[in-house]
Amino acid sequence: MRNTIERIEITHVFKRFRTKEVLKDISLDLRAGHIYGIVGHNGSGKTVLFKCICGFFYCTSGEILVDGKRIGKDMDILTDAGIIIEEPGFLKYWNGFQNLKFLYTIRNRNCKGHLFSILRKVGLDPNNKMPVGKYSLGMCQRLAIAQAIMEDPSVLLLDEPMNGLDKNGINEMRELFSQMRDEGKMILLASHNREDINILCDEVYEMVNGTLIKE
Repeated sequence: MRNTIERIEITHVFKRFRTKEVLKDISLDLRAGHIYGIVGHNGSGKTVLFKCICGFFYCTSGEILVDGKRIGKDMDILTDAGIIIEEPGFLKYWNGFQNLKFLYTIRNRNCKGHLFSILRKVGLDPNNKMPVGKYSLGMCQRLAIAQAIMEDPSVLLLDEPMNGLDKNGINEMRELFSQMRDEGKMILLASHNREDINILCDEVYEMVNGTLIKE
């Protein structure tokens, strides 16, 4: 049985790019079985914070601990995580299943039935042969969510996961994320949509010019 991530501790994190300070003294304690929401305008620092948690950027100062292991010292990147940050790079001439299969087999895994069930879970037809290049924005977003959850990660980092979804799709994804929280997942969700945040999140924070304020 694999170990799952139970806690991520973000303590007094600063991030600078040359002279620009993007994150300013960020502290946040994330636990399994909870959804945490972050709201804020574009450029407020949300995406940079997500990338620091993932290990894509390292903190200028402060630390991020994953079950006691420090990102950038004890571990290079956050593993066992499903991530949506910016637009995913799908192969546009392949259909949705082919894209997931390619990513899945990179890790020496191959289970057609599992990938079919993941596609159905996000509301996509696994037998649809349409290339991803012809997908609507909402279909691409559903595929991005499928990619994030297909390996059953214990942590989800979701930056605007409802982008492009219609009302029905939003309701379906809210139900999915709530179910995953109930299964013990840790979810960090950034959204412009206050309704998503209010419905889904156990704790809500606002990012303002690189600082994080609990609501």
